[in-house]
Amino acid sequence: MIIALGCDHGGFVLKATVAEAIRSAGHEVFDCGARTLDPGDDYPDFAAAVSQAVLSGSAERAIVVCGSGVGAAIAANKFPGIRAALCHDTFSARQGVEDDSMNVLALGARVIGPSLAQELVKAFLGADFSYAERHRRRLEKVMAFEKSWADSRVMPDRGL
Repeated sequence: MIIALGCDHGGFVLKATVAEAIRSAGHEVFDCGARTLDPGDDYPDFAAAVSQAVLSGSAERAIVVCGSGVGAAIAANKFPGIRAALCHDTFSARQGVEDDSMNVLALGARVIGPSLAQELVKAFLGADFSYAERHRRRLEKVMAFEKSWADSRVMPDRGL
Protein backbone atom coordinates (compact mmCIF):
# COMPACT_ATOMS: atom_id res chain seq x y z
CA MET A 1 0.00 0.00 0.00
CA ILE A 2 0.95 3.61 -0.42
CA ILE A 3 0.55 5.46 2.87
CA ALA A 4 0.34 9.27 2.94
CA LEU A 5 2.25 10.70 5.88
CA GLY A 6 2.04 14.24 7.18
CA CYS A 7 2.93 16.16 10.30
CA ASP A 8 3.06 19.65 11.69
CA HIS A 9 5.92 21.06 13.77
CA GLY A 10 4.64 19.20 16.87
CA GLY A 11 4.86 15.85 15.11
CA PHE A 12 8.00 16.50 13.10
CA VAL A 13 10.43 14.53 15.28
CA LEU A 14 8.16 11.46 15.41
CA LYS A 15 7.57 11.54 11.64
CA ALA A 16 10.86 9.76 10.82
CA THR A 17 9.99 6.92 13.19
CA VAL A 18 6.53 6.58 11.64
CA ALA A 19 7.98 6.61 8.11
CA GLU A 20 10.40 3.83 9.04
CA ALA A 21 7.57 1.80 10.61
CA ILE A 22 5.56 2.14 7.38
CA ARG A 23 8.51 0.94 5.31
CA SER A 24 9.27 -1.88 7.76
CA ALA A 25 5.70 -3.10 7.33
CA GLY A 26 6.34 -3.37 3.59
CA HIS A 27 4.55 -0.23 2.45
CA GLU A 28 5.54 2.92 0.58
CA VAL A 29 5.54 6.39 2.14
CA PHE A 30 3.90 9.27 0.26
CA ASP A 31 5.44 12.25 2.08
CA CYS A 32 2.99 15.13 2.50
CA GLY A 33 5.33 17.20 4.71
CA ALA A 34 6.38 18.93 6.84
CA ARG A 35 9.94 18.71 5.66
CA THR A 36 11.50 21.09 8.18
CA LEU A 37 10.86 21.91 11.82
CA ASP A 38 9.00 25.19 11.37
CA PRO A 39 6.60 26.45 14.08
CA GLY A 40 4.54 27.98 11.27
CA ASP A 41 3.62 24.51 10.00
CA ASP A 42 0.01 24.05 11.12
CA TYR A 43 -1.77 20.69 11.51
CA PRO A 44 -4.80 21.62 9.35
CA ASP A 45 -2.54 21.98 6.32
CA PHE A 46 -1.05 18.50 6.70
CA ALA A 47 -4.34 16.87 7.68
CA ALA A 48 -5.73 18.31 4.43
CA ALA A 49 -2.75 17.05 2.42
CA VAL A 50 -3.00 13.45 3.66
CA SER A 51 -6.80 13.47 3.32
CA GLN A 52 -6.59 14.70 -0.25
CA ALA A 53 -4.01 12.01 -1.03
CA VAL A 54 -6.43 9.32 0.17
CA LEU A 55 -9.44 10.83 -1.58
CA SER A 56 -7.57 11.24 -4.88
CA GLY A 57 -6.32 7.66 -4.79
CA SER A 58 -2.67 8.70 -4.51
CA ALA A 59 -2.60 6.76 -1.22
CA GLU A 60 -4.74 3.96 0.21
CA ARG A 61 -4.48 5.20 3.80
CA ALA A 62 -2.80 7.97 5.73
CA ILE A 63 -1.13 8.81 9.01
CA VAL A 64 -1.01 12.35 10.37
CA VAL A 65 1.03 13.41 13.40
CA CYS A 66 0.67 16.56 15.46
CA GLY A 67 1.36 17.42 19.09
CA SER A 68 -1.73 15.79 20.60
CA GLY A 69 -3.24 14.18 17.50
CA VAL A 70 -6.59 15.75 18.34
CA GLY A 71 -6.43 18.72 16.00
CA ALA A 72 -5.18 16.66 13.08
CA ALA A 73 -7.99 14.11 13.55
CA ILE A 74 -10.62 16.85 13.70
CA ALA A 75 -9.26 18.56 10.59
CA ALA A 76 -9.00 15.32 8.59
CA ASN A 77 -12.58 14.36 9.46
CA LYS A 78 -13.86 17.51 7.75
CA PHE A 79 -13.23 15.82 4.39
CA PRO A 80 -16.12 13.65 3.17
CA GLY A 81 -14.93 10.07 2.90
CA ILE A 82 -12.22 10.42 5.50
CA ARG A 83 -12.58 8.39 8.67
CA ALA A 84 -9.77 9.54 10.94
CA ALA A 85 -9.22 8.50 14.53
CA LEU A 86 -6.72 9.37 17.20
CA CYS A 87 -5.31 6.16 18.66
CA HIS A 88 -3.07 5.57 21.65
CA ASP A 89 -3.51 1.79 21.84
CA THR A 90 -3.08 -1.03 19.34
CA PHE A 91 -6.59 -2.39 19.86
CA SER A 92 -8.16 0.86 18.64
CA ALA A 93 -5.69 1.18 15.75
CA ARG A 94 -6.61 -2.32 14.52
CA GLN A 95 -10.30 -2.32 15.42
CA GLY A 96 -10.82 1.11 13.86
CA VAL A 97 -9.92 -0.37 10.49
CA GLU A 98 -11.64 -3.74 10.93
CA ASP A 99 -14.96 -2.46 12.28
CA ASP A 100 -15.14 1.19 11.16
CA SER A 101 -13.08 1.32 7.94
CA MET A 102 -10.79 3.97 9.44
CA ASN A 103 -8.53 5.26 6.69
CA VAL A 104 -6.50 7.90 8.56
CA LEU A 105 -4.60 7.28 11.78
CA ALA A 106 -3.85 10.35 13.90
CA LEU A 107 -1.01 10.23 16.40
CA GLY A 108 -0.01 12.62 19.17
CA ALA A 109 3.77 13.03 19.32
CA ARG A 110 3.60 14.69 22.74
CA VAL A 111 1.46 11.82 24.05
CA ILE A 112 3.13 8.65 22.74
CA GLY A 113 6.74 7.65 22.24
CA PRO A 114 8.52 6.12 19.27
CA SER A 115 8.06 2.50 20.37
CA LEU A 116 4.29 2.81 20.77
CA ALA A 117 4.08 4.77 17.49
CA GLN A 118 5.70 1.83 15.69
CA GLU A 119 3.23 -0.61 17.27
CA LEU A 120 0.27 1.58 16.33
CA VAL A 121 1.42 1.88 12.72
CA LYS A 122 1.88 -1.89 12.51
CA ALA A 123 -1.62 -2.53 13.92
CA PHE A 124 -3.24 0.07 11.63
CA LEU A 125 -1.53 -1.17 8.48
CA GLY A 126 -1.99 -4.84 9.33
CA ALA A 127 -5.77 -4.57 9.60
CA ASP A 128 -8.43 -4.82 6.91
CA PHE A 129 -12.10 -3.85 6.99
CA SER A 130 -14.09 -6.97 7.96
CA TYR A 131 -17.08 -6.42 5.65
CA ALA A 132 -19.22 -8.06 8.31
CA GLU A 133 -22.88 -7.18 7.75
CA ARG A 134 -23.15 -5.20 10.99
CA HIS A 135 -20.02 -3.18 10.17
CA ARG A 136 -21.17 -2.46 6.61
CA ARG A 137 -24.57 -1.38 7.96
CA ARG A 138 -22.98 1.02 10.45
CA LEU A 139 -20.55 2.41 7.89
CA GLU A 140 -23.44 3.05 5.49
CA LYS A 141 -25.20 5.04 8.23
CA VAL A 142 -22.09 7.15 8.82
CA MET A 143 -21.70 7.75 5.09
CA ALA A 144 -25.38 8.76 4.94
CA PHE A 145 -24.64 11.53 7.46
CA GLU A 146 -22.09 13.01 5.05
CA LYS A 147 -24.45 12.72 2.10
CA SER A 148 -27.43 14.25 3.90
CA TRP A 149 -25.32 17.16 5.13
CA ALA A 150 -23.89 17.79 1.66
CA ASP A 151 -27.34 17.53 0.11
CA SER A 152 -28.88 19.98 2.58
CA ARG A 153 -26.51 22.76 1.55
CA VAL A 154 -27.33 24.44 4.83
CA MET A 155 -24.35 25.95 6.55
CA PRO A 156 -25.02 27.25 10.05
CA ASP A 157 -23.45 30.55 11.03
CA ARG A 158 -21.39 29.61 14.04
CA GLY A 159 -19.55 32.92 14.28
CA LEU A 160 -16.00 32.33 15.37
